Amino acid sequence: MFARNCTAVRPYLKYFVLLKCFHIENMANSRYEYVKSYETHDTLQKNCWIVIRVDGKGFSKFCDVHKFTKPNDERGLNLMSLAAITVMQEFNEIILAYGQSDEYSFVFRRDACIYDRRRDKLISCVGSLFTSAYTFNWSYLFMDASSPKYPPTFDARAVLYPTDQNIRDYLSWRQADVHINNLYNTTFWNLVESGISNSEAEKRLRGTLSSDKNEILFQEFNINYNNELAMFRKGTILLRKQINLRSGKCISCIAPYFEDLISNSFWEQHPELLDKTRKGISPRMLT
Repeated sequence: MFARNCTAVRPYLKYFVLLKCFHIENMANSRYEYVKSYETHDTLQKNCWIVIRVDGKGFSKFCDVHKFTKPNDERGLNLMSLAAITVMQEFNEIILAYGQSDEYSFVFRRDACIYDRRRDKLISCVGSLFTSAYTFNWSYLFMDASSPKYPPTFDARAVLYPTDQNIRDYLSWRQADVHINNLYNTTFWNLVESGISNSEAEKRLRGTLSSDKNEILFQEFNINYNNELAMFRKGTILLRKQINLRSGKCISCIAPYFEDLISNSFWEQHPELLDKTRKGISPRMLT
């Protein structure tokens, strides 16, 4: 009986579908649709490098609440990199990401056309994906807690750089910032751990040069700053690389590097970053 009924109504199904589509279209094209005309789209200038930088909001408090190790928490830095890798996997027009402390910069190719280069779309998608990936991977590194005590927040901004030298200078600026801040923080927290107050440590370091801080670390704490982890001193660079396996296969991956971005040698070693016609081939052979 059911089969016979289905057969009977089958000729009318197409009319039902058309009627339904007509109804939906009328709903979409309602008298309220005019409000879409108020939307504006800021399109980023073509032929410029796009940098989307995400930065932790109120992260000093966040780190205190979650008892991050000072001056550097290796778990926290690796969690930032895991979140950044997630973003790079989603957006294949990112050629490089650079992270330090609670920030990550994502460099999109000059000819990137993702979302038609709409600023608001890029900022919101990169920022939200990074934040969700940071929270999603929390338990993987912080095994003593399945989730953070409260949601972390990252803001995001987009900046354009018209020349290759500009983008190199931007990355050099961020890496120089790592050196200045990390040397200060390493010295500051060693002084605090030695028994003096935060204000006393701040007063001790006021007006000191890099050489002075290195001297304090070496003379008073037997610490050679150059022996600190490169990730702490130089930040983390994420690059897309082709890896040759011993089996003869070649695979793509996102690899971390802890190198000097300021010198020419980095850009000579990775020429594909500024020349999209060249592919990055790692000399390492993996089993």
